[in-house]
Amino acid sequence: MGPGALNQLADEVRALKAKKVLIVTDQGLIEAGLVKKAQDLLTKADIKYAVFGDVEADPRYEIVADCVEMVRREKTDLLIGFGGGSPIDIAKVSAVMATNEGPISEYFGIDLVPKAGLPILIIPTTAGTGSEVTPIAILSDHTEKLKKGIVSQHLFPSAALLDAELTLGLPAHVTAATGMDALIHAVEAFTSKNATSITDMLARQAMGLIAKNIRTAYADGSNLAARSNMLEGSLLAGMAFCNAGVTAVHAFAYPIGAEFHISHGVANSIMLGPVMEFNQLGNPAKFARIAEYLGENTAGLSEREAAQAAVKAMRALAADLKIPDHLSEFGVQDKDIPELAAGVMKVTRLLANNPRELTQKDAEAIYRSVL
Repeated sequence: MGPGALNQLADEVRALKAKKVLIVTDQGLIEAGLVKKAQDLLTKADIKYAVFGDVEADPRYEIVADCVEMVRREKTDLLIGFGGGSPIDIAKVSAVMATNEGPISEYFGIDLVPKAGLPILIIPTTAGTGSEVTPIAILSDHTEKLKKGIVSQHLFPSAALLDAELTLGLPAHVTAATGMDALIHAVEAFTSKNATSITDMLARQAMGLIAKNIRTAYADGSNLAARSNMLEGSLLAGMAFCNAGVTAVHAFAYPIGAEFHISHGVANSIMLGPVMEFNQLGNPAKFARIAEYLGENTAGLSEREAAQAAVKAMRALAADLKIPDHLSEFGVQDKDIPELAAGVMKVTRLLANNPRELTQKDAEAIYRSVL
């Protein structure tokens, strides 16, 4: 980890004893010239490679089949996930599908992947998902209009290179959305029913780093120190939530992301305020402490007032980052809400971590509060 860490690429590939690698990425990163940096390093080291550049935003799981076909055709034995959450998740799932039989639909859930996949090396270009340290991948099921997760120890990457220089050209709106996603990972891990002293430590540090640096990274994308701190915060948040789990914010984000194609970070950001307000009763002490980690002055405030200050601080941050705050901006209508709420209730993997029990009626009310 650190500026210039990408230069360790050839050494890491050799350490994993790969003879030919497949770079999994998207067209935007190819056109931006970032992928060429990795290609040049591999070429210089005389390491053979191929590039799969067809990853889309919020990728359908059908993309995995195309990627696996290329793995087999090119006879690659290491996958490099290069990019944001979408290329990384496609790389992770393709690596296990290259060695496991059957349709991918059999593996949605927890610990359903039978055996290890090909080695995976992750190079994130956003400070958001923390996917370089998680055993989780999220794909879109367009038939059910829902995002689904695969959770397996076999999805843990073998290595990761975190180079903040790769994030310097990230557009401001992407910096905002991915940064909020990372912050929400930390908030949800901190307030999860499964939080421990260790995940709390990671989440606290992540919240502090992101809260202190996200506005600077958004306003001045060339600030390498802010970019580095954001990447570290994303990493720590990933470590926190892969152990403690995320909660209802993500459960609300999945249906609207899948059906209305709202980017993941924006969907999470829109849902954060109302879900935090709803969840406060489940653990008011934890929500009160979040305000402190965000830099708010809570002296003289009651626990309930400090918890409310945390929600207010999050909304002020989203406003500074110019992130939309109403679902109607994306075409969501009141008639859509019952089906969306039903989708939330299907995400039982995450609702099990939530600090407060949630009903479908609650879900509908929360969606309507940000319509």
